[in-house]
Amino acid sequence: MSKGITHIDTAEYYGGGHTEEIVGKAIKNLNRKKLFLTSKVWTSNLKYNDVIKALENTLKRLHTDYLDLYLIHYPNPDIPLEETLKALKELKKHGLIKNFGVSNFSLDLLKKAQKLTENTIVTNQVEYNLLKKDKEMLKYCQENNIILTSYKPLIDSIKFRLPDAKLKILEQLSKKYNKTKAQIIINWLISQKNIITIPKSSNKKHIDENIEALDFKLAEEDIKKLDTL
Repeated sequence: MSKGITHIDTAEYYGGGHTEEIVGKAIKNLNRKKLFLTSKVWTSNLKYNDVIKALENTLKRLHTDYLDLYLIHYPNPDIPLEETLKALKELKKHGLIKNFGVSNFSLDLLKKAQKLTENTIVTNQVEYNLLKKDKEMLKYCQENNIILTSYKPLIDSIKFRLPDAKLKILEQLSKKYNKTKAQIIINWLISQKNIITIPKSSNKKHIDENIEALDFKLAEEDIKKLDTL
């Protein structure tokens, strides 16, 4: 845990499982109950038995006996969603996962998934940022108590993709609050109902910067400014 950060997001696909192994080593001596571990099952492993096996391997690599959240990484049109959800329901029943959700699902597919299971689809992890905002998705999540988990919140190449006029607004807010542009974006995201975000943290400086995005509050008018970008 670093300065209060307890949510760790990984996946069997990352590094062919090696990322989970690294996470497992990093958390080995930490209090498991204070961590929130999320991992994802890859699109080729969505048949019933494959989901069960995939989780078994993930738990071994992470050196834990349960996940707080398990996600379908990407939908697979060649494997019935019902079959995958049946496996997730079984894993939850036996306490191997506490919650399950989806990632990279369209709004229609998210609605279908929720209809196919009596368990709550707790989140849809999708790309959501200043340049890619699915307002219909967010509205549905807000109305149905589903968390929208934003990945790539900072836009890898924001300097090159964000039009000058809009970048200027972001820079103005950065000066107003004495925060970096990244901190403004993170704060804008989590200021909205039912949104959390998982910014990449590749070094200590970035981790500290992310944490400091939580110690101020954007004015409602500034949130709306960013909403219109």
